[in-house]
Amino acid sequence: MQYRRLGHSGLQLSELSLGSWVTYHNQVDSALAREMMAAAYDAGVNFFDNAEAYALGKSEVVMGEAIKALKWPRLNYVVSTKFFWGLDREGQSINRKDTLNRKYLTQAIDGSLKRMGLDFIDLVYCHRPDPQTPIEETVWAMSDMISRGKALYWGISEWSADEIRAAWNIAERHHLHKPVMEQPQYNLFHRKRVEQEYKLLYEDIGLGLTTWSPLASGLLTGKYRSGVPAGSRGALEGMGFLVKGLTDAARNAAVTQLEAIATELGCRLSQMAIAWAAYNPRVSSVITGASSVAQLQSNLDALRVLPLFTPDVLKRIDQICLPLAS
Repeated sequence: MQYRRLGHSGLQLSELSLGSWVTYHNQVDSALAREMMAAAYDAGVNFFDNAEAYALGKSEVVMGEAIKALKWPRLNYVVSTKFFWGLDREGQSINRKDTLNRKYLTQAIDGSLKRMGLDFIDLVYCHRPDPQTPIEETVWAMSDMISRGKALYWGISEWSADEIRAAWNIAERHHLHKPVMEQPQYNLFHRKRVEQEYKLLYEDIGLGLTTWSPLASGLLTGKYRSGVPAGSRGALEGMGFLVKGLTDAARNAAVTQLEAIATELGCRLSQMAIAWAAYNPRVSSVITGASSVAQLQSNLDALRVLPLFTPDVLKRIDQICLPLAS
């Protein structure tokens, strides 16, 4: 495992990391989470990603129980959470969902700390932009979170380049803690934001990236070419919004072409896709997901593919994917 700095910060993250979206609590209980996190840690993974909204807080509980059982030195691992959607999905409190206002953020961090059993969270993200709250209010609240010792670094997820720059400029003007990282989707079919929209931000403000969905929610495994198989992510309750993209005929035809390249490289398509995301030097860490130790180990083995990306191989991959990329 190699390690990369998170943007211009001094923090180093493993180039592959382990996330909990969809899996923890829904597919992975505390015992299996502990087993997978231990296997990842033994392989050199030091970053474990989570969010308040994952399984409505239960994902944080599962990860927290695993961390407590594993008894790792606190300096040896990095954990994250993300705030925006909240836990009050029934709409009982207008200030507890779909917001980044000061009241919500100030209390949300306390909830995550309690669920995870930690004194502080390393990385805290604003999970989506909030057009109803002034960015200045959000920046002050996130900076205060760090000043109070409840988080070490803050960032954003799926914000536009203009929104990121506005937040950074506000922090710069008021001498506040600046956003350090962004967490965007990045894979062979979803790449314009990382490769084009954010291009100036890497040098201008030192933006780091912890990217998610390197397998395009499973599309880049090839499992959706004949529909949605039982037990797959697309078949899970609440994941129906993914089905249209997963069963897209043009992209699944491209998957077949990509699989041929992966075979030539002596790897699985999923491994080639993960390695491709990690090949981008702007990416600090690629967040992978798994519902079994075997799947986790296969994903981590993607690192052996990195040296196989010759200019010719990358060109062939682009010729297949770029016409279908967003």
